Amino acid sequence: MGDPLYGTSSYPEWTLFICQDTTQENYARVTTYVNKHLARMRFALRLDIINHCDINILAFHNDQDTYYIINIYSDNNQTTLQVLQQSMTNMNNTIILTEDFNIRDSDWDPSFRHYSSHTNDLITIANSLDLKLSPPSNPSPTRFKDNLQDTNSIIDLVFLPPDNTGFGRHTLHPEIQKPSNHVPLIIEIGIRGINTDINIWSIKKDSKEEKEFISSLVRGI
Repeated sequence: MGDPLYGTSSYPEWTLFICQDTTQENYARVTTYVNKHLARMRFALRLDIINHCDINILAFHNDQDTYYIINIYSDNNQTTLQVLQQSMTNMNNTIILTEDFNIRDSDWDPSFRHYSSHTNDLITIANSLDLKLSPPSNPSPTRFKDNLQDTNSIIDLVFLPPDNTGFGRHTLHPEIQKPSNHVPLIIEIGIRGINTDINIWSIKKDSKEEKEFISSLVRGI
C-alpha cells in the first residue's frame, strides 16, 4: 500500500499557506488558500509570531496598514488556545479569527445544554484582538456526526470586528460539505479594485536601462 501521504492539494490560481513540517507527528491540520488575484496585498504566513502547524496567521497589506487573518484548528486538549494565550502579541488589525475550535457550548449551540470551561479562554483571546463572535445568517450544525455515538454540533466559529461595515454575516453551506463532515463557512469581504489590480514592471533585456540597473547594483556591493 505504501507510506501514508500527509499534505494537501495545490491549485495554480491559489497560493497555499501551510506549516512546512510534514512529519506524521506534526502534520498540519489547518491550511489557507489565497487567490493570486490578491497578490498585490502581499499575503505572508507569519511564523515569526506563532510557529505552530495548527495555527495560520496571515498578514496582508492594505494601503499603509498591515492586517491579520487567523485560521486555526484546536484539538480536544485545546492546545491551540494554550499557544495563542502564551504567544499573542499586539495584532489590533486582526480582521477574522475562525475555524474549528472543538468547543461545544450553549452560548452558540442551542442543542447543547452545558457551558465549556474553555469558553472563557477563547472569548478572552477574541477580546484581546477586538473581535466578537459572529452568528451565521442561517444557523445550523457545523459538524455532522460520523458515528452512532456522536451528535451534530456547532464547533466551527467566526469572530469578526464588531463595527466593520465591510463584512457581511457568514453563511453555512451544507450542500457543498462532502466528503468532509464539516460545513463550509463563507463570508464576503468588500475589497476595492484599486487594492487588487496588479501592475508588473520590468526592464527590457539588453536595454540601456538594464545596463544602468546592473551597474547600480554592482556599485552598491
